[in-house]
Amino acid sequence: MPPQNDNQNVDTNPDQSGFEFAAEKARAFPQTPGVYLMKDAVGVVIYVGKAKNLRSRASSYFLKNAEQELRLANWLREICDIDYLECESEVDALLVESRLIKDIQPRHNKEQKDDKTFPYLQITTREDFPRVEVTREPATSSTKLYGPFASAGSLRGAIQVLQRIFKFRTCSLDIQENDERWRWFRPCLLASIHQCTAPCNLRISKEDYKKDIRRLQMFLEGSKKRLLSQMEKEMQSASQEMRYEEAAKLRDELDMLRSLDNRGELDTHAQPEVFYIDPNKGLAGLKKVLKLDEVPRTIEGIDIAHLQGGQTVASLVQFIDGLPFKPGYRRYKIRSVQGIDDFASIHEVVSRRYKKLYEEGELFPDIILIDGGKGQLNAAVAAFRALEIEPPTLISLAKKEEEVFRPGESESLKLSRHSFALRLLQYVRDESHRFAQHYHHILRKKSQID
Repeated sequence: MPPQNDNQNVDTNPDQSGFEFAAEKARAFPQTPGVYLMKDAVGVVIYVGKAKNLRSRASSYFLKNAEQELRLANWLREICDIDYLECESEVDALLVESRLIKDIQPRHNKEQKDDKTFPYLQITTREDFPRVEVTREPATSSTKLYGPFASAGSLRGAIQVLQRIFKFRTCSLDIQENDERWRWFRPCLLASIHQCTAPCNLRISKEDYKKDIRRLQMFLEGSKKRLLSQMEKEMQSASQEMRYEEAAKLRDELDMLRSLDNRGELDTHAQPEVFYIDPNKGLAGLKKVLKLDEVPRTIEGIDIAHLQGGQTVASLVQFIDGLPFKPGYRRYKIRSVQGIDDFASIHEVVSRRYKKLYEEGELFPDIILIDGGKGQLNAAVAAFRALEIEPPTLISLAKKEEEVFRPGESESLKLSRHSFALRLLQYVRDESHRFAQHYHHILRKKSQID
């Protein structure tokens, strides 16, 4: 489909500059997902971008503060015209953007790479159960490549949306259908939430799995209408032959594909269990919002759990460079607190953990994250005060409103729900909560056995 051109709806002024002309056109764009194409004075496409809302995104380039962005300042005034392509969903826009960048190779998309290669979606074709993965170093053989894509984060979000429909695997396991040992393998969480058909447990045949991969490839290659028609025929055939389970599966996949325009927002619909978090951007964001002198490298998260309203346990998880470091995880039974008292429990575990580090001359983490609000944070502050130890950066994250509290500040810090800094803090908080609950369950089972 050729780019839409709204010249007939725009009053052209002979004295009007190309930049102003493009700005006026952008303000008339539809408020739908799509791809926008920026052109120079001779009509050459110089930049391609995707948008959830074409009018809002394209118009943002012509606001005063856009020229202050380093990535735009050098070429923004080259824009003399702009066109668009509407898409059914944000996922479709991402795929169209990828194809256009590959075909046109706009000069300013290349400048967005920051000396890195673009990410690709790679499907391994020679395996019994092909993998779908994101890579910046695509293999030279035995793979099918799609891309390049402008954003690895958006690509990962799209993969998670499409994985709900086609249920492909994204792991790196070397699975062979004729190896019966895989029948004893425990599938990961994606199988439990019906986002993978678990070939690692041989729950699907090689032929059926490859059917799903072929459907995914048809979608990625822009053959959505043909794919829907083919699946509709397969569903009717399965129903007539009384293969009702297969027919129901196809019906559900068809429904999800048809409603992809309603569920295709990359951030909203990504599963939290497999949500993509860019650790480098998260740490850089924390440096900025917490006003730190350097980018933090180590974060420790602390949470409290209660055993049937009685015994209290605590967990401590450690992240290094934005990723979990399992050898640094610790569990604690709370000794000095009777009943349920989260504040006193936080005081005890903070005292025990950092008194030991101090006495052994070990380095403190750059950030300590307490699960909770002001009360839990104040309990941690009081523990350091009692130890007469200067704490590192100490914060808490309250779950209801996702507010960040800091010692000595009455107002909470509210980060954007889409900020990498908040996502990283949520990851640490949720991991500490999971680890505390796991310990809680171990003790509960032990109690029941006793």
